Amino acid sequence: MIDALQALTHLPQDAQRIFHGRGGRHPGCEHLSLDWYAPVWLLTAHGEPAPAEVQAIGAALAQTWARLAPPDQPLNWLLQVRDEARADNRLQAGAVPADHVVAIDGLRFRVHLDRGLNHGLFLDMVEGHRWVRRWAQAQPGGRVLNLFAYSGAFSVAALAGGASTVWNVDMARGALASGQRNHELNDLQGRASFLPHDLWNTWGKLTRGGPWDLVIMDPPAYQKGSFVAEKDWPRLLRRLPELLAPGGHALLCLNAPRYGSTWLAEQVAAAAPQLRPLGRLPNPPVYADIDEERALKVMVWQQPEDAGDVAG
Repeated sequence: MIDALQALTHLPQDAQRIFHGRGGRHPGCEHLSLDWYAPVWLLTAHGEPAPAEVQAIGAALAQTWARLAPPDQPLNWLLQVRDEARADNRLQAGAVPADHVVAIDGLRFRVHLDRGLNHGLFLDMVEGHRWVRRWAQAQPGGRVLNLFAYSGAFSVAALAGGASTVWNVDMARGALASGQRNHELNDLQGRASFLPHDLWNTWGKLTRGGPWDLVIMDPPAYQKGSFVAEKDWPRLLRRLPELLAPGGHALLCLNAPRYGSTWLAEQVAAAAPQLRPLGRLPNPPVYADIDEERALKVMVWQQPEDAGDVAG
């Protein structure tokens, strides 16, 4: 991590991961990652780090800041100590902006680093967001269904690319409210809908609202009472063909280390065999893993052009 900081020649404009120990490529650092959400550094530790470790990283951040930042700007950094269910967010230096807005590829998003487990924006999904924006640019006016929408980054990307409308579905009203604010930040309000519904009880409405040119499915790997991969991916996929327009695309996202891309492909083949696989998107290079099948899987399928009767 200290080497990654020393290699920086400037402070990035975009929010991004700087160091990814979780990929297992840096022995002894598997529990650590470092992200830049201008103007704040976020150090994440899975499990309580040693005080000396935190002190050494803090010193390296201070040296990097002295080298790259304007002299009148203070160093801001935060330590999050977390497991899969909870987080302890500890301010180490400076402050976190009360209204913290970051940018990626010219799009703006609000984040909240000092509270909660997640921050309002998943940096590892940047290539998925880029793919959606390119997809929308290639077929302007496309209609998008964004399931498990969280704070709406996929929707922002789609509308920025030229999609005509996006329906964002998520049970968490707070996440959808964040999504609405993200659309306002990018002057994209008016073409997005936000549905705080239980997906399993909403299929009829979603089907009647289609067919959809793009369906995005980015469920949690596991969320008690909401989503369990082994049981719920097949339920999702059985519904997918009836949602898609002829020639429509599906972007399926799986972030569960114990399940690889082959597992997801097998689920699709069993539940929706008519869909054609188009491949897996690359993850950002900084997220390289000793086993890429443990890393985030973002994969694309397409409905056949002659599937005119599927949605009926």
